Amino acid sequence: MTSRLLMPRRTANAGRHARPEHTEAVEGSTCPTRILDWRHPRITSLTSRVEETRPASPLDALRTAHGIIAREIRPVYSVDDRRRASRTLALGRGSCSQRMAVLEAVARASGVPTRVRGLLVDGSFWYPRFPRLKPLVPEQVLLAWPEFHVGGTWVPVGELFTDLHTDTGDGFANKGGETLFDAVARTGLRWDAPVSCTAQDDTCDLSAQVRVDLGHFTSRDALFTHHGPTLC
Repeated sequence: MTSRLLMPRRTANAGRHARPEHTEAVEGSTCPTRILDWRHPRITSLTSRVEETRPASPLDALRTAHGIIAREIRPVYSVDDRRRASRTLALGRGSCSQRMAVLEAVARASGVPTRVRGLLVDGSFWYPRFPRLKPLVPEQVLLAWPEFHVGGTWVPVGELFTDLHTDTGDGFANKGGETLFDAVARTGLRWDAPVSCTAQDDTCDLSAQVRVDLGHFTSRDALFTHHGPTLC
């Protein structure tokens, strides 16, 4: 999660569900980047642990990696979205965005191409998580939402566990101890179409929170380079 306190007037005033700024086809990549430094021994070691479980498919491998990261990297608030994935592993703690970067790094190390979708999300979405800090939450937050190329299609991180979800009826309210990263293992999360946890509960549909869809980028590095994260 990156706070956007200063931004061009055109972006700041854009309406919800604006057309993507970055519209050309983006194929993704398995190449290491500064953030996704998957050749680092810490990342390759984690990748080896995943492979030792003998996953039945690349999708199962991603799910296994997600479970390890969820258990072993403690969720904390951080504004350093450009932190290297290997550094997050070393610290054993990271923000939602930093933990997702670790998952992307493992995917690339396993030969699964990744890319990110850039979203400017309404700052009020984070009010329930930081009820005492509402005045400090910016109007818009830049979110790098990972996608993985498996089975010939792009699978967003919010749909990695779609066929395994259990119907809890709780949805996702972005409060308490559960983060976006953790929630995907329990419920579907999408930013562009209605997805309901139950017939009565549509809190998994997060599309109303999107102010601007920035489109797809080859990596989170490219997204942050293009839009320049402004941190609170």
